[in-house]
Amino acid sequence: MELDYQHWVDQNLPSQKGKTILITGGNSGIGYYAALALAKAGGHVVIAGRNPGRIDQAIKNIEAEGIDGQVEAGIVDLASLESVNQFAVDFLSTHPKLDILINNAGVMMPPEGKTKDGFESQFGINFVGHFALTGLLFDRLKSTTDSRIVTLSSIAHRGAHIDFDNLRLEKPYDQKREYYQSKLADLLFTLELGRRIDAIDAPVLSVACHPGFTKTELQRHIDPAMLKDITLMDTWQGSLPTLLAATGPDVKQGDYYGPDGPGEMGGFPAIGEIDASALDTDVAKQLWDLGQTATGIAFP
Repeated sequence: MELDYQHWVDQNLPSQKGKTILITGGNSGIGYYAALALAKAGGHVVIAGRNPGRIDQAIKNIEAEGIDGQVEAGIVDLASLESVNQFAVDFLSTHPKLDILINNAGVMMPPEGKTKDGFESQFGINFVGHFALTGLLFDRLKSTTDSRIVTLSSIAHRGAHIDFDNLRLEKPYDQKREYYQSKLADLLFTLELGRRIDAIDAPVLSVACHPGFTKTELQRHIDPAMLKDITLMDTWQGSLPTLLAATGPDVKQGDYYGPDGPGEMGGFPAIGEIDASALDTDVAKQLWDLGQTATGIAFP
């Protein structure tokens, strides 16, 4: 592992022995580095994704680092609510506890497309799929002492808004607008979930994070000209806000972490700035109602 990455992990990541951790999209990018660190810290890490071959290779690479924990594959397609439901059934049948759920997987500015359930692909995968997964696993999280739900958002949530009349490509596709909308939805979801958890006094934290400007496969659909003047962090560094949100001893309900540099584009993890658009409780409730209607899952 990179020396700076190992140094941060050694200084900041507490032991994860005895913990069960589920991370979507943990086979590549920041998810991979988060899974690696958590497994090295002794956690039982389930890497969930839709490509068995890539997950198996990631597990081999992680195990080759000499981990103290375990790594396991889980197959789920977040673009299909049927697949999410089946994955949850399988997971619950074999895992009596869930300490940390990391909603990490996502797509960024892909060609126009829809999920199997008819949502614009970014909104459907980044928000709807994770809403369903969280809801299906919530009782297991609630029964696990001091559990956490970490959801990945983005700087891109700033200035975005939820267009409830354009979640199924009702309007001409704008890859950037739709991506920003999905990441705002993730942060609205995180904060609304935290409020609902507090209302029932459950021992679960709902927190969010973002990786700043980090070099990952997510950028594969972006015009290189858009990135030529942007300094991108190494992938390992972009994983650190996730690790802090998932394991930090001082994390509180509704916290949002990102890099500490100018504009939160780079640096090391610290409390980030939440745009006013993500603090609108009326929009959050409307989005929650949509999530429940779309998935058929009512929680907490």
